[in-house]
Amino acid sequence: MYKFTRFLLIFFFSVIFVISFDNYIDYKFKVLTSKSQETGITMKERERQLLCLTKNIYYEAGNESFEGKVAVAQVTLNRAESENFPNDICKVVYQKNSVLCQFSWWCETNTKIRPIHAGTYKESEAVAKKVLLEGFRLESLNEALFYHADYVNPKWKKQRITKIGRHIFYKG
Repeated sequence: MYKFTRFLLIFFFSVIFVISFDNYIDYKFKVLTSKSQETGITMKERERQLLCLTKNIYYEAGNESFEGKVAVAQVTLNRAESENFPNDICKVVYQKNSVLCQFSWWCETNTKIRPIHAGTYKESEAVAKKVLLEGFRLESLNEALFYHADYVNPKWKKQRITKIGRHIFYKG
């Protein structure tokens, strides 16, 4: 009787573990294949996207908090997922009309050189990985497509979502 009870307990907990593990894998798979995560992408392409996103975080929000950096990254990905912008992270970051860059740092010549603050760059890269590869998001910014610094007033007629650090975020 003891061996049979022991067998049943081990079997029962094994089944629960397998079911829980399968659910965990399903959850992770869903996060990794969200809209911004194409399937079948090459490692080289993923590294290119990560580099573009890292640079955008660094130059747009390098001195911001973790949430401020995530917010800029999330707007970048939201744009790549929107039909109103290019469907590629790097094309979103470097998008320019005849006069203006979508992200102001790209129009400034001094940003074409290597980042100066290694620690800030590493932190920006860590945030880019968290957002791009792990699917980390700020729920309040799921519809955010635009932002600007709080010291400028572009006189947009867009719906304001929130302010994080020195940036004000808007719906598209």
